[in-house]
Amino acid sequence: MGNRADAGARAPSYGREVIDQEVLMDTYVIFRRGGWADGDELGEAAARSTAVGEEMPDQVRWIRSYVLEDAGRVGTVCVYEAASPEAIRAHAQAAGLPVDEIVRVGDTVVVRPDPVAETV
Repeated sequence: MGNRADAGARAPSYGREVIDQEVLMDTYVIFRRGGWADGDELGEAAARSTAVGEEMPDQVRWIRSYVLEDAGRVGTVCVYEAASPEAIRAHAQAAGLPVDEIVRVGDTVVVRPDPVAETV
């Protein structure tokens, strides 16, 4: 299991791994439950996250987020590539983001591609 199809079969890496001088990252899901009051706060947090992520590209990469309605607040489930859970926590702390739970993704099964929102 891994995040590189051309890496061949390998044991899961729980941190930084280098193959042919390229840093490989594992995929993680980060739960941020009810972290923001509204979409505006979430937008500000996303801008901070992007700026901090650009400063540590060899440690974390934000792939996508799903926005959740959570008891009158806004939460997210985020997908990141990262060198380690500690790198995710460091990124979150620097960007002022909550982290409720970090789960390493063991593998991916794609039944259908993510739906694309229609633009008006």
